Amino acid sequence: MGRDALERDRTSRVVPARDAPGGDGPGGDLPGADAPGGDVPGGDAPARAVPGHEPLGPLRRAGTGEQVAHRLATAIALGEFSLGDRLPSERDLAALLRVSRESVRAALRTLAGSGLVEIRRGRGGGAFVLAEWGEASASAVRGALLERWEEFEELFDYRRLVEGMIASTAAERAGAADHAAIARALAAFDAAASLGEAREHDVALHLAVARATHNARLVRLHERLLSEVSLGVSAEPYTWEIYAEAKPHHHALAEAITRGDPAAAGRIAAHHFAITEDAMRRLAERVRPPR
Repeated sequence: MGRDALERDRTSRVVPARDAPGGDGPGGDLPGADAPGGDVPGGDAPARAVPGHEPLGPLRRAGTGEQVAHRLATAIALGEFSLGDRLPSERDLAALLRVSRESVRAALRTLAGSGLVEIRRGRGGGAFVLAEWGEASASAVRGALLERWEEFEELFDYRRLVEGMIASTAAERAGAADHAAIARALAAFDAAASLGEAREHDVALHLAVARATHNARLVRLHERLLSEVSLGVSAEPYTWEIYAEAKPHHHALAEAITRGDPAAAGRIAAHHFAITEDAMRRLAERVRPPR
């Protein structure tokens, strides 16, 4: 991989939210984070950053804007953002990725120049996805995925183990209120009319499962793993094919938790979370140089 495992023990620490971004150590904000320039207009949705978490380790200080562009282009190619979606605001992206707003601004200019996003000004403006793939996407994916593929393989394995444990624990501990929350999230997922809605309700469903463990540390671990596997943007890859594949898994998982079957819930969750890694493997193979 050319680098050590990006100080995994350091990235696993939970740091108070006030330290992110802008910490004094590696991975904090770059100089100029508070410089004038403001957000791209629009994008008021709150950041979904996990406090103190740096997805797959800190971005290097040199060329940080380019690295942010690589991550965002890869997230778009994976379907973490769909055509027409508005990206989070500069402020939110800076918090999610733990970089300066100037680095985010530079990345958005790069994406706009390559035709992946359109930056709209004024009320309701922001950076909107125009295309899932552009001429610079292959090099971006290589930079974001292939250079760190061994880390992703380890992350996939870790996530399956942890999410299986979370689902199993939820099946043991969930009460009537938890069952109702899971059922509501499942119904919203089933009724999704767009990929954006499906993605949002997918995240809500798995968060309801994590909360059913009644262990705040497991909830935070679930959120952190989502942030890592999604390159920091805390959104699962989504296409209508993925939606169709995920739907029966979600129903089976909800049923196993509701009937109190830890073994079944754990197996279903471990299998289910392979959907994301399969999408990432397909994208990696698409850009992998011939051997």
